[in-house]
Amino acid sequence: MYIESIKLSNFRNYENLELHLDQGTNIFYGDNAQGKTNILESVYLCGTSRSHKGSRDKEVIRFGQDESHIRMNVCKNRMNYQIDMHLRKNKAKGVAINGMPIKKARELLGVVNLVFFSPEDLNIIKNGPSERRRFMDSELCQLDRLYLTDLAGYNHILNQRNKLLKEILGNTSLKDTLDVWDMQMVNYGKRVIAKRRDFVAELNDIIREIHKNLTGREELLEILYEPNVSDQDFEETLFKNRDRDFRMRLSSTGPHRDDFGVMVNGIDIRKYGSQGQQRTAALSLKLSEIYLVEKIIKDKPVLLLDDVLSELDSSRQSCLLDSIHDIQTLITCTGLDDFVSRQFHINKVFQVVAGHVH
Repeated sequence: MYIESIKLSNFRNYENLELHLDQGTNIFYGDNAQGKTNILESVYLCGTSRSHKGSRDKEVIRFGQDESHIRMNVCKNRMNYQIDMHLRKNKAKGVAINGMPIKKARELLGVVNLVFFSPEDLNIIKNGPSERRRFMDSELCQLDRLYLTDLAGYNHILNQRNKLLKEILGNTSLKDTLDVWDMQMVNYGKRVIAKRRDFVAELNDIIREIHKNLTGREELLEILYEPNVSDQDFEETLFKNRDRDFRMRLSSTGPHRDDFGVMVNGIDIRKYGSQGQQRTAALSLKLSEIYLVEKIIKDKPVLLLDDVLSELDSSRQSCLLDSIHDIQTLITCTGLDDFVSRQFHINKVFQVVAGHVH
């Protein structure tokens, strides 16, 4: 699997841009704030329908314009796909695959699989549970259409239930309608919990060996799924906590409060790990994503590295670079010295200056 080309129109600071990529390592270098990350964002957005930053469509449209276009050509299993994405300020995005419009974002799944790695990901271990849930969801949504549907359904019901809990304060007769929302919330939530549990189990099979290699076989890493409630107990616990939810006017039970623990040699490094341990574990998580995708789809994903090398010490840089030699990679950085000093093979180099690529 690889991306052949991407074409941008009025995206972020690019008026018009067309790039033809190599199947190997593509490096985008230049000073900060020139538009390097915007290129990676456009690739991720076009492949998943979501910005890795969580940006809304109107925020990625070039200043002073009303709409933006992305076109990406992908080669997968000797078949060619063209993804066209039309972003508008006040309307839902339009997406077409090989000229055929799609109605649901989940229809994009499987066309191209992407692993995005940014400096912020190095803080996934020490940051709050929401970051670790996002890690699980971003990968699961790319690999499993049903999970994407269940998660979207759960989040919709959760928002409706929270809205109802606030409205009940002024109209107690609305309490009778809560059962309907709870039933749907439990149905979606049970499936989300079960899929996350299976995902963490698969992740552990891969991540242990990766982390051993990163640490000279001195550390044993284990990920522990910490559901807020089990799928078997969800319905009972949701009902039991209903009075508390009335008081708090929000839903206190469900997978929207999940987390996962990160144990190194039996110690929870979220709380007691050094910064070096936390960063090494984060690198192991991102590398394991690559191998997990490959295991499930029987193909290699495309890797997007956004200025990550500058945040790693030399040994972790070497480990990361050794892991990406045989997959298509798009790397942003401020200079080429690290690659030259390591004699790392680069297939194509682009210089980015103020929204122009040379």
